[in-house]
Amino acid sequence: MTITYRNDIVPSVEQIIEVYDSSGITRPTTDNARIKQMFTHANLIVTAWDNDKLVGIARSLTDFCYCCYLSDLAVSKEYQTQGIGKKLIERTKQHIGEQTALTLLSAPAAMDYYPKMGFQKIDNGFIVKRTK
Repeated sequence: MTITYRNDIVPSVEQIIEVYDSSGITRPTTDNARIKQMFTHANLIVTAWDNDKLVGIARSLTDFCYCCYLSDLAVSKEYQTQGIGKKLIERTKQHIGEQTALTLLSAPAAMDYYPKMGFQKIDNGFIVKRTK
């Protein structure tokens, strides 16, 4: 199996929802319009494909010179543990460059994953949580 990585395509909402639902990530996948907006307003989307099947997504918001927020990292369950998430992070880092910090909020289940990918835990963050 050869996985192809792309940053020149936005997958269909249906493809995105399929990956999200399969991956275990919690996103509003019953709200197609919201998923569409999430990707319309993201400015760095790296995808992983097995032929024409979407199997992974890294969705980010960035200025490409100082900071990048990796909002979503999702890999379909049957493709997990094959290094696809790691490659999606690497490709994201390549696109933002060395002068740009990469940050994220981790799901509790992934807290052990991100240090293995080179992320450092930070204690100086704050959040105003969404109400919907």
